[in-house]
Amino acid sequence: MAVTSASRRSGLVAIVALTLAMWVSEAIDTVLGGALDQYGIVPRDLSGLDGIAYAPFLHGGFGHLMANTVPFVVLGVTIALAGLARLVAVGAIVVVVGGLGTWLTGAPSTVHIGASGVVFGFAAYLIARGVFARLPMEVAVSAVVLVLWGGALVSGVVPQEGISWQGHLFGAVGGVLAAWLLHRQAVAAARRPGLAARRF
Repeated sequence: MAVTSASRRSGLVAIVALTLAMWVSEAIDTVLGGALDQYGIVPRDLSGLDGIAYAPFLHGGFGHLMANTVPFVVLGVTIALAGLARLVAVGAIVVVVGGLGTWLTGAPSTVHIGASGVVFGFAAYLIARGVFARLPMEVAVSAVVLVLWGGALVSGVVPQEGISWQGHLFGAVGGVLAAWLLHRQAVAAARRPGLAARRF
């Protein structure tokens, strides 16, 4: 099924809206003296499960936010070019898998915030998509992402004090899982009588 220009536009608008939400949240958090940061992911605390949804919009200052904004926009736009539904599917899988993984394995008495888990998930998805699809364009995108962010992907999952390497690791796991699930869906759809193969 071909991706419509309207769906692409909606995906791009969603990336802009999510980015703006991150910046507005950080501006409010700055005014409140960092009071919002407590709503991130708190490992193995039931009240901290809500942080799975909130954490990508919370950052430890504008420097942290800026470091996440550029890759989030670049990688997010690349995924959004496949349509809003694709962006939502990948984003949901990455956020849930990355968030739950962090909640289960994070150090006790810590709070995990930031969109870097989503960034790692987006990057891992684009790399894995090329591996699974083996289509020229997807392989090319995979290669570019691997060259630009491959080093960060590896170093980001190495345990470091003050860095949510769990968020990075499980965000990446979510990205690979998203690529695999969506590839299987596309292959299954292509095998149904009367349906054309769909890009993912």
